[in-house]
Amino acid sequence: MAKLYFHYSTMNAGKSTVLLQASHNYIERGMQTYLLTARLDDRAGTGRIASRIGIGAEADTFTAQDNLFDRIRDRLAQGPCACVFVDEAQFLTRDQVWHLARAVDDLKVPIMCYGLRVDFLGELFEGSAALLALADEMREVRTICHCGKKATMVVRRGPDGKALREGAQVQVGGNETYVSLCRRHWRQEMGDPTS
Repeated sequence: MAKLYFHYSTMNAGKSTVLLQASHNYIERGMQTYLLTARLDDRAGTGRIASRIGIGAEADTFTAQDNLFDRIRDRLAQGPCACVFVDEAQFLTRDQVWHLARAVDDLKVPIMCYGLRVDFLGELFEGSAALLALADEMREVRTICHCGKKATMVVRRGPDGKALREGAQVQVGGNETYVSLCRRHWRQEMGDPTS
């Protein structure tokens, strides 16, 4: 039975590695997959999903304007596809998450989405919020804070190395920009924004 999955975490937890391994498992068994990633994240090159450990694969890209139901339907019309994989799922719009849910229900194809749950201010991304509401199954991809506890938050560092407390929700970056932390250390870095 086809389902919509959301694999979420903070930065540098290995989401892309898990996605690429899962796709490889299908391909190794003679099945085809369809990979999608956000066009705005081109750190590995446009139309490429890559992991920090050095593995990667070509993927189609999406923007906020794309109808993903139509894209998936068109891909299925080209031949069998055992699973659809979506990287950087936090950049999906709410409507696009509904497109994916409709593709699961009507086209009967499993879709596995991988993305961040929250931004550097501790707020849900639009795509992540919709996936938390609509996914049939959710799985956390875990990473750790420098203290050894599970990291659930991320800070964005400015040029001076200090945690930023404001800014646009979307700023593509990697280890040079973002650090994953447990909630306690995130609060410390952010000056305890809850008080």
